[in-house]
Amino acid sequence: MVRSMRGPAVRALRAILSVLILTAAVFSASAASKANENIVVVYTYDSFVSDWGAGPLIAKGFEQATGIKVKFVSKGDGGQLLSSLILEKGKSEADVALGIDSFLAAKALKSGLFSSYVSPALKSIPKDLRFDSSCRLLPYDWGYFAIVWDSAKLANPPKSLEDLTRPEYAKKLILMDPRTSTPGLGFLAWTEAVYGAGWKDYWRRLRPSVLTMTPGWDQGYGLFTSGEAPLVLSYALDTAYNLHEEKSDRLRSLAFTEGGMKQIECAGILAGAKHRAAAEKFIDYLLGAGQAELPLTQWMYPANSSTKLPDCYSAVALPAKTLTVDTSHIADDAVAAAEILSSAK
Repeated sequence: MVRSMRGPAVRALRAILSVLILTAAVFSASAASKANENIVVVYTYDSFVSDWGAGPLIAKGFEQATGIKVKFVSKGDGGQLLSSLILEKGKSEADVALGIDSFLAAKALKSGLFSSYVSPALKSIPKDLRFDSSCRLLPYDWGYFAIVWDSAKLANPPKSLEDLTRPEYAKKLILMDPRTSTPGLGFLAWTEAVYGAGWKDYWRRLRPSVLTMTPGWDQGYGLFTSGEAPLVLSYALDTAYNLHEEKSDRLRSLAFTEGGMKQIECAGILAGAKHRAAAEKFIDYLLGAGQAELPLTQWMYPANSSTKLPDCYSAVALPAKTLTVDTSHIADDAVAAAEILSSAK
């Protein structure tokens, strides 16, 4: 009797053990999946994650709202950020890239790195900022590039791009490299919008005025504030920053007669994101509640039109005309522009 029951009993025991093992595996996978969504990895640029940048405040608010931690990875400036993502294609730890702008967009979208996400927060973002109909790049802020002037170091500021080429401004201007920096690339687009096919001739005329060309905005603006030169490529809202933070109008952005170039900064979810659900929640927060952190840290206009602006923003001189240009070839032109400024001839 015992011998006749051994076979069925063993099979039953094995079946029970299999169920228990499968159940444990399911619970383990579920726990791992839950843990997997408790972090989101965001590649961005230097100033965003600095102590005075928006990054730390947004990370804190996002974790309080969702319980999800943010791991920021700084990649230099916007151009360097995109280059890193392209080099790491298929192997990147990033879930979100934050800092790809409207001038890098064509190259970013062509890379196939980003996936579509229609955030509910998009309904509060004006359509003229939503230039990517595929929703792979979602705008979170915008502003105008400008030449910023130190009025204590230079008596008469330039009034136009063309003025910048005058002998009196020799070695007085700091620019950023258009190959690695989004402001540098934006300045190139600005000159192309004004001079068209003659932009290279303009850059050759401009070369004597340029003291140096830095890899990113942080380095260039740091040289400017340390007194190395009285003119620097930056943003129109620097006027608001200096009034609010420094209680001074010594450093002022200039509204040039030719008009100005608008930059729209975007965030996108990587196609290979390992924490997709967390990435979507981060985007929703960035375009929603997180917008309140931008005006006094990013010193850019929040993309969400419902965000309250500080009073100091009203002191900013904005360009009378917003310029536009075809950006599909701008990344290629950046190489030629940098070579012009680097040339000793």
